[in-house]
Amino acid sequence: MVDQVVNGHHGGLIGSQPTPPTTAGEAKQFRREAGFPTGWLIAPAAIWLIVFLVIPLISIVVFSFWTSSGYGMEPDLTLHHYGEYFHNQGFFIPGDDNFLRPSVFIRSLGSTFYFALVVMVLCLVIGYPIAYFLAMQVKSFKWQLALFLLCMVPFWTSYLIRAVAWIPMLGRRGLFNKMLMGLDIIDKPIGILLYSEFGYTMALVQLYVVLCVGPIFFSLAKIDQAILEAARDMGASIFQIFREIIGPLSLPGVAIGMIFIFVMIMGEFATAVVVYGGKTSTTGTVILNYYAIANYPFAAVNALMLMLSMMIGVVVILKIVDIRKEL
Repeated sequence: MVDQVVNGHHGGLIGSQPTPPTTAGEAKQFRREAGFPTGWLIAPAAIWLIVFLVIPLISIVVFSFWTSSGYGMEPDLTLHHYGEYFHNQGFFIPGDDNFLRPSVFIRSLGSTFYFALVVMVLCLVIGYPIAYFLAMQVKSFKWQLALFLLCMVPFWTSYLIRAVAWIPMLGRRGLFNKMLMGLDIIDKPIGILLYSEFGYTMALVQLYVVLCVGPIFFSLAKIDQAILEAARDMGASIFQIFREIIGPLSLPGVAIGMIFIFVMIMGEFATAVVVYGGKTSTTGTVILNYYAIANYPFAAVNALMLMLSMMIGVVVILKIVDIRKEL
């Protein structure tokens, strides 16, 4: 009787386990029936990328070899616009003012890199402590979520509105000047706040710092608190814990945040026009100006140079921080 109970098969509450296929043909047929064709799964994303990414990029490359007619483009095959982008009159002439001086378009690209690096550093300095506080100091998940959404409030409004909002803040009669005069720090309004590098940089940091806070917050939130407790029990100082555990484990979030900010700043043009008053030349403003006068081929050349620079910058960031290894 006992043997019958031991050897007997019980189907369980939800029935017996299905019998596995015995032959390769049956297994293949079983997998085909349970799955869904892979081609149908990737088709929507592939079509979207081809229509809205691949075709526009190919068009930009093709248009860069065309000729501007003053009101549009004419099909042609010329390197004139590339030569105009890189060539600078008197570059190789000793004693000339432009001797070994890059062209104005390359200098504009360098200016774009400069602002991107400065804003990246400032966003990291401001955003990392915010993300650290949310992930490490706030214990309640509800408060973490509430404070994180509070950081996202600026993104609930239009980007252009956020840029224009800096004008009444930084103007000669703006809030900052009135506050400084009210505190008797200055006697008269100062004009270096608006239409200046300071105001432009401040506006960019405010606009894009949240792109840094998010990825760093999620990287810090994934750190197991037991590891930190073990380090404290072993006598590690706060600095040692940050250097050996928190810092390295948060590097993927830092890298992702820096990539977001870098890509956005490199293509930036609206803030340069609104807050800086168009007094600085970035690649984005150059493309905007040549697009406005219908010189589409030269605008395409600048766009290609900008895209290559962005790719190089992203590759450098990924080389510094191996996201796949850190994750």
